[in-house]
Amino acid sequence: MPEPTAPPAPEFALSARALTRRFGDFTAVDGIDLELRRGEIFGFLGPNGAGKTTTIRILCGILTPTSGTAHVLGYDVARDPEAVKRRIGYVSQQFGLYGDLSVDENVRFYADIYGATDRAYREHLLEHYGFKDKRRRLAGALSGGFKQRLALVCALTHKPKLVFLDEPTAGVDPVTRKELWDLFYSLTADGTTLFVTTHYMEEAERCDRVAFIFRGKLVLNDAPDKVKAHLGERDLFHVRCRYDPELVRRARELPGVETVNQFGTTLRLIVERGRLTPETLARALGNGELTAAHVYPTEPTMEDVFVNLTSRLAAEAEAQDAALDAAASRGLA
Repeated sequence: MPEPTAPPAPEFALSARALTRRFGDFTAVDGIDLELRRGEIFGFLGPNGAGKTTTIRILCGILTPTSGTAHVLGYDVARDPEAVKRRIGYVSQQFGLYGDLSVDENVRFYADIYGATDRAYREHLLEHYGFKDKRRRLAGALSGGFKQRLALVCALTHKPKLVFLDEPTAGVDPVTRKELWDLFYSLTADGTTLFVTTHYMEEAERCDRVAFIFRGKLVLNDAPDKVKAHLGERDLFHVRCRYDPELVRRARELPGVETVNQFGTTLRLIVERGRLTPETLARALGNGELTAAHVYPTEPTMEDVFVNLTSRLAAEAEAQDAALDAAASRGLA
């Protein structure tokens, strides 16, 4: 068991130092440092298999770290995981609801699990989250948005000060997504800290801070505007054109082009600073229809950062793996 460490400062809801988790020879979480201030919304991003779920399971007291430390709401996750579990809320992608129980029955069930006895608070939650006239409806008959609301109500019955939301708006329409985020903001206004995973980059921009994890390592951890500034040494171009695989191939082969991403009838290119202009890019793509009027500089989005960062890191990792394989085949590793 890890040696005890001093708890984090009171302004932090979560603090982790050199947090690591190995499964045999595989390192799923590799030396992560994190601090979440109370009342902030923290976005945790990364491609599938990057280590997000393992990190969350450690922070929730479900998995013991191989090394490093983490304190959640002042409790060491390795030394006192049950205290952590009693004080956090968790909403999974699958909601964790019982479809054959009513709204009321689901809420009472989770309140009993957490030992939450404040009935007046449960009533407040049900009314605040829109269940005043839906209390007897079966959870399985609710829409996706209301299932997510109900899962959130169930996770809040014991008044946790830190809530983990695992892709909380997956599969819901844009209007419902906005309504859910309004509810998230109201939670933070009351001092609750939210730890959010999402694949929607526009949601990442709603967070106070975001971190990117890749192959178990944190590669960025900052406010959204500062994260986007990491593309400051590159030029971004927006090309108005229909999807054309030949044009995309030519774009990817241009010197200095790092990533090419199609969005409907536009193509976004991230290019090394100063390598291309709208005129030279239009000529290079030159299908006889493109002109400089179809190509113009643009500002980076979180989607641009995510795509560029993931592509570059994947290419570097692939090159490293190839070098290790080559060395092993020569008997040098």
